[in-house]
Amino acid sequence: MTSPRRKTGPSGIAPQRPLEILLIEDTPIEVRRTMRALRQGLTRPRITVVEDGEQALALLRSRTRFRPDVILLDWYLPRKGGREVLDDLKSDQRFRRVPIVVLSISDRQEDIAAAYNGRANAFLTKPADPGQLAKALKLIEIFWTRRLPDDSAAPAGVPSKRMTKPK
Repeated sequence: MTSPRRKTGPSGIAPQRPLEILLIEDTPIEVRRTMRALRQGLTRPRITVVEDGEQALALLRSRTRFRPDVILLDWYLPRKGGREVLDDLKSDQRFRRVPIVVLSISDRQEDIAAAYNGRANAFLTKPADPGQLAKALKLIEIFWTRRLPDDSAAPAGVPSKRMTKPK
């Protein structure tokens, strides 16, 4: 009996699971644009959308099993802005290591510096052209998908079943 083989893509590399993305965006037009661009990616990510920072924090803290692989964070949000959300998440042990990409219409150096000072993983000024937005988000998807743990691997800190103890 042979073991089941993992399906591989054209490159011979086993495909990763889709990214679990939390999109924090208050403008319906920008939500649609971002969703459309993300759907042009490689893995058809699973996307959860919330409209403001307070909703995002409430969602993350109430659903303990929900842990996005990447958070796409608008910088200018009502009720609780992107800067405050970033500070809250990066100071919370449970979310400190979740990558946060700031997506903003802003290209102000003060906003970019504040995001990186708050430990954002990236800052992307949203291009007006939908094709350029799709390309930028595809690069983000490729970058973070390659950093996902392999589905067949054990969780961090847990030895794989394939490993044996030395005798």
